[in-house]
Amino acid sequence: MDKSKIQVIAMDLDGTLTQHKQPLSPQTRATLEALGKRYRLLMVGAGQVQRIFNQMEHFPIDIIGNYGMQYATYNAGTDSLDMQRDETLHVGDREAIEARVTALREKHGYTAFSGDNVEYHPSGCLTFPILGTKARQEDKLAFDPDRAKRRRIYDEVCAAFPEYCVFVGGSSSFDMAPKPYNKLYALDLYCRERGIAHENVLFIGDDYGTGGNDESVYRSDIPFLCVDDYRMFPALVQELLD
Repeated sequence: MDKSKIQVIAMDLDGTLTQHKQPLSPQTRATLEALGKRYRLLMVGAGQVQRIFNQMEHFPIDIIGNYGMQYATYNAGTDSLDMQRDETLHVGDREAIEARVTALREKHGYTAFSGDNVEYHPSGCLTFPILGTKARQEDKLAFDPDRAKRRRIYDEVCAAFPEYCVFVGGSSSFDMAPKPYNKLYALDLYCRERGIAHENVLFIGDDYGTGGNDESVYRSDIPFLCVDDYRMFPALVQELLD
């Protein structure tokens, strides 16, 4: 990484800056404020922009959501987001989707689940919740903490859903976004719209392994800073402030 070339710092949220669905710590917030005085900051998330904004307790930052299907800019005058792009894509044949998920369940012994077989999101994204949509939180957390179970069948899920970008999501599920939407697509579009070269962007993320939703950026030519413990974020980015 050549610090002198960095203009934009793009970041993931959960696992990178915070625990899952938790607010920013005072130290991390102060670090972001310091970074914001030197660089343009951008959040690149898998969830909806308003959910990300609320979790960050209205930290002043532009946000890409739903893998690029949403983009919103921070409005200092109203302390809110101005939506610039909000795409909703049609989900295909639900019966066929259900059948594909059921076939995967039957092949790998995941036929016992609570709630729905598939979760359909308003954006057109899908979730294959292995334990079902109504599984207990403690069961989900205990199911696959090292992601080994899901990574063993990741290629099969990708093959079953070729029209989607598939991610090993949450603690017990697969998340799917209609192609071409993933974080690399979203960040590349952001750069092209503003005439920014990839070498002028630093992406900071934790989910860069097989099936991770940061993997597409990690494997690209965009400089990447790996975070393996969100509590270390302030120390990891200190060189950018020195």
